[in-house]
Amino acid sequence: MSRSLRALAGLVLGVGLVLPVTAASAGPPQKPDSPGSFANVLDLQGVPSVALPGDPATDVNPIGVFADRGAWHAYALPKAGDTSSYGAFTGPLYIAQEYPWWLSKGISHLTLSENGRAIDLASATDPVFTSLPGMLQQSFDVDGLHVVMQLRYASDRTALVQAFVENTSGHARKVGAGWTGSLLRPDTEPMKSAPSLHATSTGVSVGFAKVRQTWDYLTDGTEKFQVTHAEPVTTSVAGDAYTTALDAPLKLGPHGRQTLTWTESYTFTGADYAAEQPVIARTLRSPGAVVAADEQRWRGYVASAVRGVPAARQALAVKSVETLTTNWRSAAGALQHDGVTPSISNKWFSGFWAWDTWKQAVGTAVFDPALAESQIRSMFDYQVTSASADRPQDAGMIPDCIFYNDPAQGGGNWNERNSKPPLAAWAVWSVYEESGDVSFLKEMYPKLVAYHDWWYRDRDHNNDGLAEYGATVDPQNVTGEDKRQAAAWESGMDNAPRFDAALGAGVVDNTDAAGKVVGYSLTQESVDLNSYLAAEDGILAQMAARLGHPADAARYQASEKQVGAAVRQKMYDPATGWFYDASLTTGQPLTARGRGIEGAIPLWAGIATPAQAAAVRAKLVSPTEFDTRLPFPTVGASSPYYDPTGYWRGAVWLDQAYFALEGLKRYGYTADATALAAKLRGNAEGMMGDGPLMENYNPADGSAMNSRGFSWSAAMLLELDHQS
Repeated sequence: MSRSLRALAGLVLGVGLVLPVTAASAGPPQKPDSPGSFANVLDLQGVPSVALPGDPATDVNPIGVFADRGAWHAYALPKAGDTSSYGAFTGPLYIAQEYPWWLSKGISHLTLSENGRAIDLASATDPVFTSLPGMLQQSFDVDGLHVVMQLRYASDRTALVQAFVENTSGHARKVGAGWTGSLLRPDTEPMKSAPSLHATSTGVSVGFAKVRQTWDYLTDGTEKFQVTHAEPVTTSVAGDAYTTALDAPLKLGPHGRQTLTWTESYTFTGADYAAEQPVIARTLRSPGAVVAADEQRWRGYVASAVRGVPAARQALAVKSVETLTTNWRSAAGALQHDGVTPSISNKWFSGFWAWDTWKQAVGTAVFDPALAESQIRSMFDYQVTSASADRPQDAGMIPDCIFYNDPAQGGGNWNERNSKPPLAAWAVWSVYEESGDVSFLKEMYPKLVAYHDWWYRDRDHNNDGLAEYGATVDPQNVTGEDKRQAAAWESGMDNAPRFDAALGAGVVDNTDAAGKVVGYSLTQESVDLNSYLAAEDGILAQMAARLGHPADAARYQASEKQVGAAVRQKMYDPATGWFYDASLTTGQPLTARGRGIEGAIPLWAGIATPAQAAAVRAKLVSPTEFDTRLPFPTVGASSPYYDPTGYWRGAVWLDQAYFALEGLKRYGYTADATALAAKLRGNAEGMMGDGPLMENYNPADGSAMNSRGFSWSAAMLLELDHQS
């Protein structure tokens, strides 16, 4: 039995999640006077004015959205005060293979009438807009009617929407119902002409022309968005707008209720569309069954997320789950397994990244181990093998990131110029600890061994047992600067000072026994990389022992000791009390580049001596170093290269904060870790309120920066609360 199902009973008895009454249980939902403990943990209200999400200068959508089950279209709630938006869920925001766009301000706007007179939802008394775990809801009291609308997901391609209309008067009524909507077209061609609106016998659909704009919009001409009604309707289309009318009015007795049910689906291919039609039919035929299953799943998610979490932080845990599920994308195009993208709010982030995936899987395993396993598989689907026609020398490597389109299909965002830090074994073992799925360990173990071996074969320039970040032999890695940039990307800390060319970071060729170039390395051995590799040695030893491979276990235990000793001896500077990258030429720590948060990774890996850990701890709790207003800047505050708004030059990233906190706890500094974690949560803008979990934060004032709804921030917060 999965962890989430085991937890279900605990939630019902002890957590206090309030989900509205639905047609699946005791009739349509009542007015949500008390929307529940976990209502509105995220502000998801907003309506776009243009199709392009957000400011072109930042490429970030400022409107928070909700998606689930891996769907590629998402929605928001109406904006309180914007009465024209009432009665429609904002959107959808759809992903044109790799880029998010708004299809409409609200594609299905509910309209009601009686005796030829419109019943205007805009005049409703105190409308309520609510996001709940797994669902959006809006409710209205107007002209003697109580109207509740709910949106949730029935599948990875289809949203289920229901409107419950209750007659609160004491006399019978006949109420007409219908829907209106219009397209929100992109401003420029060729994407401007891509969508086209069509009437159908069951509602309305949107087709998409083929557009291959590599950096803006990608469709194949087979994509389709469709609205399908359960009740008989008639639709007419005029240009970019449509009107759908219910063929027969709703007959409402005194205090009687009726339900309107429809689905909204987004599919990519003809086969995709055909496969979804039976799903839509089942959903419309038995919406109650869909609702009941969905509520059970979400009760399980929430129960797992809040188990053992103090009451004051439970809403944050649920927010983390909602963030991860909104960024969940199902298999499509070249993506062969479900995975989690970094952020649906960012134009460039609708793909899967390796080290994002490793961290996201660790957090997702808290509430859905099966989804966590799928994420890991999604990256290993493209592990390079010796049979590769392009890069056999990279056998074992995991690409940096993969997208809907691979390079053969014009995928400009796909990147094999570099890999990402080796945290895959940690991710697999963390998922196994949640699921107990030994078959998953057996499946992944040889792949993890191949990945581990690749680092030492292609990224250890001087064969001293310490690896370097680097770059692959790739058409995009031509110049020395190309290779240095790819190597910085491989670290994940793209513009950190330690990788600045101006500060001496360069690259060297790595060759095989025959003298053939097989890759490139930075001219420095990185402390985080080798600490991660030492940790992976220890985890691979545990896996090998669990799977009955004692010789492997002994080999990895020995390697962990050797790498740990080398990090302690070569990368620690007693004079400054910190760990640094070490020069390939001198073998000395590169202290002049300043302290970076990567110097705390040896504590997380458990390879620092107690004395070294004490020195690192002193810097982590120092206000002039890493205990800033928001703790754990990526560059120490005393460094000449410290920039609070710099991406990896000072900004606080929650993955690095997690590693530092876990490192402190590992060496017994539990009180420090507790205090710093509380400071982190309390001073990060919006974290303990209804603000989104951000990509990173300003350490000087805690202000939110860059992408909204960032997956590894959510994952690391979840995992932090579930560590012993």
